[in-house]
Amino acid sequence: MLLYALKRLLHVIPVTIGVSIVCFMLIHIAPGDPLAAILPSDASADMQAQMRTFYGLDRPLPVQYALWVWHALQGDLGTSIATGRPVLADIIDASINSIILALTAAVLGFLGGATLGFLAGVFRGGWIDRLSSGISMMGVSVPHYWLGMVLVITFSVTLGWLPAMGGGPGGSSGRSFSWEYFQYLILPAVTMSVIPMGIIARTIRSLVADILAQDFTQALAAKGLMRGRILRHVVRNAAPTALSVMGLQLGYLLGGSILIETVFSWPGTGFLLNGAIFTAIYPSCKAPSSCSRCFSFSSISWSMCCRAPSTLASRGTDPWLS
Repeated sequence: MLLYALKRLLHVIPVTIGVSIVCFMLIHIAPGDPLAAILPSDASADMQAQMRTFYGLDRPLPVQYALWVWHALQGDLGTSIATGRPVLADIIDASINSIILALTAAVLGFLGGATLGFLAGVFRGGWIDRLSSGISMMGVSVPHYWLGMVLVITFSVTLGWLPAMGGGPGGSSGRSFSWEYFQYLILPAVTMSVIPMGIIARTIRSLVADILAQDFTQALAAKGLMRGRILRHVVRNAAPTALSVMGLQLGYLLGGSILIETVFSWPGTGFLLNGAIFTAIYPSCKAPSSCSRCFSFSSISWSMCCRAPSTLASRGTDPWLS
């Protein structure tokens, strides 16, 4: 297990370096001047040169990248050019909001997908299977940003049941366990959970249908084993693959979504990155590339958790069969 974890952690290093280089180059290639957010339109050339020297924008790109990496390794992600606040403080606050949204969407997507997929696999060929397959297909196919706008028009504009956008009644940092705060979370969480729900439902449906068609389940049914006991064997054999898919989807959710957070103005990392891109705030644009590392570490952790049960099954020590 330790060797497996080390191998997976080594894979994170080139991914992190590659993502940081690509993000750094794309930020500097994109049009726009970050100093335009703080300098007046009639600023003199000397003032512009002083500000570029102060923020290090007059140095060669390799030097800027090396300095940024060195400071980032020390926990210093720089200072926002627009707000003057430390970027790390903005990232931490936005990451908390993104994690809350991702975990809520994961609960909705995992429970909904597992339920739809399991029912479709058990009652394959029937109307439940067709209904579940249709819902999962729509979840995978419908663009989530379009679905978000439809939900806003329906439940916020037309019916007036839920707020259209925002991070809560107290703003981006006013988090609380109250119904007023939860109202702001419902629409973006439902929108974000649709794609993982569709993927998980299709995966579990295929797994359950394949396992029920295998010889050992037919033999258990022929011996008179109760239907519930047979389904317990099905769940045990389908769990490793299903959990692996859920882990990948959890990493995707933790990485945030620029489109969903922008549609609902949810103050997460995606919304922060979107604002930084349009205002060309270099430090804030570089910092959210840590979402790739979040995806990698969550995938590694979940793969390690799924490796133990799959290893037990391959060794013939399945506790369900004892």
